[in-house]
Amino acid sequence: MSPEIFKIGPMSIRWYGVLILAGVILGLFLAGREAKRQEMRIEVIYDLFYYMLISAIVGARLYYVIFSWDLYRNNLGGIIAFWHGGLAIHGAIIGGTFSALIYTRLKGISFWKVADCCAPSLILGQAIGRWGNFFNQEAYGRPTDLPWGIFIDEAHRPFRYIQQTHFHPTFLYESLWDFCVFLFLLWGRRKKGIIPGDVFLAYLMLYSLGRFWIEGLRMDSLMFAGFRVAQIVSLFLILCSSIILIQHRRGRQ
Repeated sequence: MSPEIFKIGPMSIRWYGVLILAGVILGLFLAGREAKRQEMRIEVIYDLFYYMLISAIVGARLYYVIFSWDLYRNNLGGIIAFWHGGLAIHGAIIGGTFSALIYTRLKGISFWKVADCCAPSLILGQAIGRWGNFFNQEAYGRPTDLPWGIFIDEAHRPFRYIQQTHFHPTFLYESLWDFCVFLFLLWGRRKKGIIPGDVFLAYLMLYSLGRFWIEGLRMDSLMFAGFRVAQIVSLFLILCSSIILIQHRRGRQ
């Protein structure tokens, strides 16, 4: 499967970019509808979107560069070339959340209400964006003989597995998990007893649970001190979101 849809001269339109854009547009639409349902000014979502998008890209790139520093220590100019690949979703989550915290603080509005409004859109965008990895033949897992193993071209296989042909489609595992989390958040946000912050914290917790397991199957993980960075961050997010969720609940008793 070619990563390119078509080319116009030297410019190529790639599936990865189109899918990411589709996820962003659909997520923005859903967040706008949720804002109306919560009687929140939709302009807040649209204004925040631009700041979150920029900070998410910066965060995703910095996260990748920091944990891949050996690739950039002698090529500082390559740090800004994110269009060549090298973006990490955890960095995007951190960057986007940080900009939302600043924006809501400056505007004097509830961060938790805005975060709850955006959470289903975020996880849906992640579910759609993961399919870009399919077209790029990346973010797959260890070799497998399971019937749903995905064929990877020889040019995209790690050298030590050059004789293997089929691998775990970890991008698919994560996409399906993310979509299930999306459906759960849509169901849960209308339940009685929900308080501001519950939906966003559930998003962090559930996404991280799935990512921790799936990351263990991948072969392209960013590493730190012999550990998979994504698993460390996932555990940290699970712990933090659980503690904050418990504190919120106790505060309402």
